[in-house]
Amino acid sequence: MTTHHIASEEEARAYVAGWGDALANDRLENFARLLLEENQQQNLISKTSEDQLWVRHFADSAQLLEHVPRETNGHTAKGQGPWLDLGTGPGLPGLVIAILRPEYETVLVESRGRRVEFLEKCVEQLDLKNCIVEGQRLERVKPFESWVISARAFAPLEKLLRLSAPFSTRATRYLLPKGRSAAHELEQTKSSIRKMFHVKHSLTDAEAGIIVSK
Repeated sequence: MTTHHIASEEEARAYVAGWGDALANDRLENFARLLLEENQQQNLISKTSEDQLWVRHFADSAQLLEHVPRETNGHTAKGQGPWLDLGTGPGLPGLVIAILRPEYETVLVESRGRRVEFLEKCVEQLDLKNCIVEGQRLERVKPFESWVISARAFAPLEKLLRLSAPFSTRATRYLLPKGRSAAHELEQTKSSIRKMFHVKHSLTDAEAGIIVSK
């Protein structure tokens, strides 16, 4: 939907709004309020990023939809399995995806108790019928076939692939925002893994990348 760098909160709001409808926008506003309130109680996002919430967290999450096959974007993903977000923390990117795409079943995996409580509160208050919170380690979650696997800060690539293997099929799309270490991390992996992925530039940070499966 866009190819230029998203620099301001105004640009980020406009970009994110382009992926959803009015209800999604209202839910995101409420999610922003809940997130900032809870950030006073536990460290969900860095204090320095609070003033750039829409660029650093919401647009940064929404841009993953750029890398979902176009034929499914805006249409039901039913029959393709859920979107699985690993180590979702406060719901980034998984909760943003669930809000913008109510037709996608979304599963958020988070093992830290206080964050799980926050996620469950958000799912209830935002009335997200398409979103399930798995409040345990991934190794304890009953395997299912995922359509997309995303992870923002879960584990190094090789470990992530090993842990997520029970949820992955040949058709699963991996979307892994890795910040400024993306290209370096991919280069450090064995060649068999390198062949499976490429790095896409982030729209919210000119120096950051997203590791995407081919």
